[in-house]
Amino acid sequence: MKKYDVIIIGGGAAGFFAAINIAEQNPELRVVILERGKDVLGKVKVSGGGRCNVTHAEFIPQELVKYYPRGAKELLGPFHQFMTGDTMGWFEERGVSLKIEEDGRIFPESDSSQTIIDCFLNQVKKHKVEVLTGQAVKGIYNSDTSWRVQTNTDEYYAQTVVVATGSSPKVWNLLKELGHTIVEPVPSLFTFNIKDDRLKAIPGVVAQNVEVKVLGSSLVSEGPLLVTHWGLSAPAILKLSAFGALEFAKRDYNFSIEVNFVRQSLEDVLEQLKVVKQESAKKTVFKSTLFDLPKRLWQQLVLASDMHDSKRWGDVNKNQLDLLAKQLTQAVFQVSGKSTFKEEFVTAGGVDLKEINFKTFESKLHENLYLAGEVINVDAVTGGFNFQNAWTGGYIVSKSITGQY
Repeated sequence: MKKYDVIIIGGGAAGFFAAINIAEQNPELRVVILERGKDVLGKVKVSGGGRCNVTHAEFIPQELVKYYPRGAKELLGPFHQFMTGDTMGWFEERGVSLKIEEDGRIFPESDSSQTIIDCFLNQVKKHKVEVLTGQAVKGIYNSDTSWRVQTNTDEYYAQTVVVATGSSPKVWNLLKELGHTIVEPVPSLFTFNIKDDRLKAIPGVVAQNVEVKVLGSSLVSEGPLLVTHWGLSAPAILKLSAFGALEFAKRDYNFSIEVNFVRQSLEDVLEQLKVVKQESAKKTVFKSTLFDLPKRLWQQLVLASDMHDSKRWGDVNKNQLDLLAKQLTQAVFQVSGKSTFKEEFVTAGGVDLKEINFKTFESKLHENLYLAGEVINVDAVTGGFNFQNAWTGGYIVSKSITGQY
């Protein structure tokens, strides 16, 4: 039996951030982090392709919440307390230089997630936070005076427990036993599996500014589109996967999308193609890349419009011109399945948001039980937003526990 003031369950981003800030704000408190694996901060290590996408350069709370399919309303208040700029300041003050990239993502100057991990490990050592690995939590029990956490090796007692395990079905079951409602998890950040001759030969091609609609729904997104060996990815797809997570799960990940590669209407594109047909009659359509599209993508759309690679503009008939305009503005692809985006597995689901006090991130059902990070039903699109939720939740938990609110 071991006694502490605060037990943090989960050795990830939210858990470490909460632990460090608690110990920093009140050095008298004995804080322990219990991690079930043999290593801590595993998700931090792989995030951003190993560079760690710390947060995103959106500094207005009302705008930031728009990136959260679940949790937008609830996070507005917390973001007024601890925002992107606060996150940047926190890391800078502890010796981590950050940089903002063109797309708004924020990374350490070192381009290495190890910089963030080393910062956290140095801070827990400095503030005497215990970090115990190999601690799979088997039970969370409360009494009038304290909490008891049972692991596979020991029992721990504390006045306060913070659950920051991320998407953990086992921990969700333990919280369910405490009376919490768990929203069933479904994948939230994934790429689309598509087998299509138009894409088969051009993996690696990026269309910079497209519009993607999910047919039979109101789901739509814009942005870059990447052709992969298994289908389509990049922000235009990942935004859809996050905002459509529940809908796609219902459809068992089988649905159709319509891609507008040029962000123009069918009628406008058709008129422009008619002009090109008149002015470039002797040129081959296959080699006449238009609309700033990648050459290989243009060629595949031409071939899909019932034209061979030697067809001249002057010989294009009305039906072929119509088909090309449709391929450019209304190309339909059948999605059949999903793939995890890199190694970043994000889910929609978790503890019902109605059961959390977002001024403190304390459970409304149990005093001195706090929940932060992806263990609650909050998730975001790619770009550093899920980490910002972790930093904000962890910081507010620390302020509440140390009595600074």
